[in-house]
Formats: sequence, C-alpha cells, structure tokens
Amino acid sequence: MAVIILSYLLAFFVLFIFFKLLRIVPEQEAFVIEQFGKYKKTLKSGLHLVIPIIQRVAYKHTLKEEVIDVEPQVCITSDNVQVTVDGILYLRVTNPEKASYGIENYRHATAYLAKTTMRSEIGRLELDKTFSERDMINNSIVKAVDEASDPWGIKVTRYELRDISPAETTLKAMEQQMRAEREKRAEILTSEGVKISRINISKGEREAAINLSRGERQKRINEAEGKAGAIGSLAEATAQSIREVAEAINQEKGREAMNLQIVEEYIETLGEVLKQSSSSVLPLEEAGLKGLLDSVLPVLKKGGTK
Repeated sequence: MAVIILSYLLAFFVLFIFFKLLRIVPEQEAFVIEQFGKYKKTLKSGLHLVIPIIQRVAYKHTLKEEVIDVEPQVCITSDNVQVTVDGILYLRVTNPEKASYGIENYRHATAYLAKTTMRSEIGRLELDKTFSERDMINNSIVKAVDEASDPWGIKVTRYELRDISPAETTLKAMEQQMRAEREKRAEILTSEGVKISRINISKGEREAAINLSRGERQKRINEAEGKAGAIGSLAEATAQSIREVAEAINQEKGREAMNLQIVEEYIETLGEVLKQSSSSVLPLEEAGLKGLLDSVLPVLKKGGTK
C-alpha cells in the first residue's frame, strides 16, 4: 500500500515538474527569462521549456500598441495665457529586454515625458495658434518622446491632443473678440452690399439714359426720314402737276383755259373777302381789272356759243 502511494506521489511530482517546464506564450506577447537572476533569453509566442528553480519568467510584455491617457495639466502659452491640455499617447514595445531592464516603468516614464514636452511645445505658441497647429504639436511631441524612449525599447507611434481648455476669463475675452469680429464682418458685408447696390443702380440708370437717348435719336431719325420722304413725294407730285399743267398750257386753247381758271378763283376769293369784311375794298385798279376781264370775256363768249 505504501508503495502505491509513493508511486502516485512520484507520478504527481513528475507531472508537476513537467508542467512547470512548459510555458505557452500567447500571440503578440513576450516573456523575459532569467537564469539565476540574470537575463537569459526572450520567449516569443509559442510553446517553450523553462527549467524550474533554475530559470524563471521575470517579465511579461505585450507587443500590441498601447494607449496611455496623459493627465490634464496647465500650460502657459507664449502670450501668457493659461490653458489646460490633455492628450493620448500611443506606443508599443519593440525590445522586451530593454523595456524590462532599461527603466523601471516605461508607461509612467513616457507619459511624464509627453507632459513635459507638451508644456514646452505649448509655451512656444500663442493661444490662437494652439488650436490651428495641433498637427505640428502632435508631431513634435512624438518625435521628442520617441527619441528619448529609444533606449527603453519603446516605439512611440503617435500622440493626439484631446482637449485644449483656456481659463474662464480667457474664454470670455475670446468670446467678446469673436463677437466683435463677427460684427465687424457683418458691417463690412453690409457696406459692400450697399456699395454694390448703388453701383448697380447707377449702371442701370446710365444704361436707361443711354437707351432712352438712342431711342429718341432713332425716333428723330425716323421722323426726319419720314418728313424727307414726304417732302420728296410732295415735291415729286408738285413737279408732276407742274409738268402736266405746262403740257396742258402748251396744248391748243390751254392758255385761255388757264386764264379762265385764274379769273374764277380770283372772283371766288374776292367774294369771300368781301363777305367777311365790313367795308368794301377794291385791291386792283379799274384799268387792270378791265384788262383782265377783256382777256377773259372772249373766252367766256366762245365757251357760251358752244
């Protein structure tokens, strides 16, 4: 019976030692092995043998990218304005041996180094530029912290400013400044609008005046052309009538007919004048009137005999 118990104990001890020899390292992790208190090797992901008592796993590191929250801190800009700044630091372990023996706590050290670098970078800028130069600040912090943490086996991948909060008095002053700037822009836009409106109105009035003068000029041209055409037509008709009268006079008995027409019109006109006048006026001498009648009466007699 004692032999059986001893056999079980021996088997249990062997299994215990066997399982102590085995070490399974997960993916994206690294185990630092020490032998008699001295660095021996670094185990990567997979199955490994570790001799108990002689060797031990001293440090375990993850090789994944880690995120470290950098606590808020008060910084002073180059124009003496206090701002509270916080950010996020991204890093990963590239050399587990240096990360184990190069520094006591690389996470705390890199976060503190990021704080001091951030204060230095903020102190070089004015308040307005701290909001617009975030990328430059992030790149400067990454470069400085990465160079400083290289002996620790750490690679700083990036840094992001999460928030920049000025003091309450500064916020009020910024709000007043922005309000004044908005009012200034509004006044400028209003004045520009009035200016453009006046320019457009003056241009419209000028174009209307030009169009009106052009229309008046064209109207006068048309009227002048119409009058010229009418005068030409009248002159042509008058010339035609004169030619016809001349031709009629040159015909047989044409002159007598002309004299007869003149006498008739003369008598008719004279009668109208005498009717409208309260006194009788004889515009021609009797000899002249007698001569005119003597030249016309033979014509009248001849016309009566026919």
